[in-house]
Amino acid sequence: MSTPSHRPRKKSRASEVHAATSNGSIMLDATSSRERPAFPLAAFFWPTKGVPTSSWVILSSILMLTDLFRWTTGFWPYSGRARPPMHGDFEAQRHWMELTIHLPMTHWYFHDLEWWGLDYPPLTAYHSWICGQIGSLLNPDWFALYLSRGSDDHGLKVFMRATVVISEYLIYTPAAVICIRQLGRMHNINPWESSIALTALLVQPSTILIDHGHFQYNTVMLGFTLASIASLYAGRRLWSCVFFVCALGFKQMALFYAPAMAAYLAGSCVFPRLNFPRLLGIAIITLASFAFLFLPLLLGTTFDTYRSLPLPATATPPPLLASLPAFLGSEKSILYPYITQFLQAVHRIFPFARGLFEDKVANIWCFVHSTGLHKLSAYSASTLSRASLLLTLASIAPPCALLFLFPRPQLLAPALAATAWGFFLCGFQVHEKNVLLPLLPMTLLLAGKDGMKPSARGWVGYANVLAAFTLFPLLKRDELRIPYFVLTGLWSWLLALPPTSLTVYFGSTARSGEEAELHWTSKVLHLGTYAAMIGWHVVEAFVEPPEGKPDLWVVANVSIGAAGFGVCYLWCLWQSVVASRLLEEGRRETAKEKQ
Repeated sequence: MSTPSHRPRKKSRASEVHAATSNGSIMLDATSSRERPAFPLAAFFWPTKGVPTSSWVILSSILMLTDLFRWTTGFWPYSGRARPPMHGDFEAQRHWMELTIHLPMTHWYFHDLEWWGLDYPPLTAYHSWICGQIGSLLNPDWFALYLSRGSDDHGLKVFMRATVVISEYLIYTPAAVICIRQLGRMHNINPWESSIALTALLVQPSTILIDHGHFQYNTVMLGFTLASIASLYAGRRLWSCVFFVCALGFKQMALFYAPAMAAYLAGSCVFPRLNFPRLLGIAIITLASFAFLFLPLLLGTTFDTYRSLPLPATATPPPLLASLPAFLGSEKSILYPYITQFLQAVHRIFPFARGLFEDKVANIWCFVHSTGLHKLSAYSASTLSRASLLLTLASIAPPCALLFLFPRPQLLAPALAATAWGFFLCGFQVHEKNVLLPLLPMTLLLAGKDGMKPSARGWVGYANVLAAFTLFPLLKRDELRIPYFVLTGLWSWLLALPPTSLTVYFGSTARSGEEAELHWTSKVLHLGTYAAMIGWHVVEAFVEPPEGKPDLWVVANVSIGAAGFGVCYLWCLWQSVVASRLLEEGRRETAKEKQ
C-alpha cells in the first residue's frame, strides 16, 4: 500500500470542559443538576462542546456570522450622506484616496486643508493610496480630483464599504484570533470557550456601528494593537514594538495605549533584574520602525525636491518651524524640505488649536462644561491643555506604575483598559468614537480567567452597552438608529445582559463560588444605569427638548455616559491591582511580620 503524499489534518480533541472547570460559559441547572449554557452565545456553540471538531470549521462559522453583521450594517447610510457642504467622515476618507493618488507626496499634508485636509499619520495615507489606486481601476470618476467631492454614487458606497471589511479581515480579525488564543493558553482556557470570547469580541456593537455604519477604519489600528498585545503574551517584545508603531502610524489615537505599553516593556527590562540588551533592542527596533514608517514620505520628498516641485500656492510653513534653530529652519538648508514635511505632518496629526473637545463626548470636560457645573470657555486653550495633561497623567499613573513594577502578561488587559479610560475621560481633543479604545482591552477580559462569569461579564457588558448608548446621538444623525438598536440588543441578548435578560444579576443556577457573583453595589449601579438609559431613550423619542435648550437630551446622554465610564475606569484599575498580585504580596508581608 502506497503511503499518502500528505499528512492529513488532525481534528481537534473533544472539548473537555465542565461546569466546575468552566470559564463561566456553563452552569448547572438548579433542579436537574444538568449542565447547560449560561447564556445564548454559549448555546450557539453548544453542539460543538465535547465533540471532535476542526478548529477551522468553528473559525469559519464565526467569521461567516460576524461578516453578516458587518455587511448588513453597511446597507444603511453613512456619515454625511447627501448632507452638504462638508458631508462627513465618508467623504473625508474618499477625499484622502483621491488626494494621495493624484498629488505628489509633498502636497499630501498641505493640500486644501479646509476640505478634509489629511490629519492622520503616514500609514493611513499609504492605505488610502492603495485603496484609491484599486478604486480608480474600477471607476476613475469616484476619485476624480475636485470633481468627485461629495459623491453619493451607489457603486462608490459598495467599494468603500468593501475596503473596510477587507482591511479588517486582513489586520483585525487574524490579530483577534491570535490574541484570544494566546490568552486562552496563558489562562488555561478551553478552546471551546475561547471561541465564544472571540465571537463576543468580533460582534462588539460599537465597533461595527462606527466602522461599518458611520464609516471609519478604526479596526486597522485596533488590529495592530491586538497584534502587539498578542506578541507580548507570546514573549515576542520586539515584534510587539513593530506592531504598536504600526498602530500609532495608522491612527494617533493609539497613544491611549502608549504609556501602558511603554511601562510594561520598561518594567520587563528592569524586573526581576536589569536586562540592558533587551532595553537596547526595544529602543532600536522602535526607532527603526518609526523611520521605516516615514521612509516613503521622505523618499517622495527627495524625488519632489529633485524635480524642484514647489508646495501648493496656499501652503504656509508649519508653526513648529519657527521654533527651530536658524540653520535648520532656513530654506537654504539641505534638510529644509524634510523638516518641513515632518513638522507639517506633526502639526496636522496633533491639532491642539481645535480646543479641548469636539461635539458632545461623554468625558469629564464635556460633562463639566455642558451641564453648567463650570464653564470652561473662560479659560485659554493653553490653560485647558495643561489642565488636561495633569489630570490625564494623574489618571494613568496608577495602572502604568503597576505595569512597570509588576510586568506580568495577566496585568496587560485591565491596565491597558484603565489607561485608555483615563485618556478618554481626561484627555485633550477626545471624540465620542475614541471610546472604542478602552473597550478593546476591557472586552479581552472575557477570554481570561473567569471572564464569562457574572463578575466579569456583567462589567464588560455594562461598558459595551453604555458605550453604544453614548454613540447614539452621532448614529441618529447618520440615520443608524435601527442598526443601533438591533446590534446592541443582539449583543446584549447573546451575553444575557440587560435589557434583554437579568440572569447575570439574578441567576438562580449554581455558580462556581461567591467570587463569580457581582457585588450588590455593582448590581445597583448597573441596573440604575440601564434604567437611566432606557428612560432616556423613551424621553428622547417622545418628548421635545425645552425651547432654548435643543441639546438637553444630548447633555443628559453625556452625563449618564461620563458617570458610567468613570466607574468603569475604577473597576479596571481595581482589576489591575488584583492581577498585579500586589494585595497578595501585602498579605504575605503581614503574615511574616506576625510570625
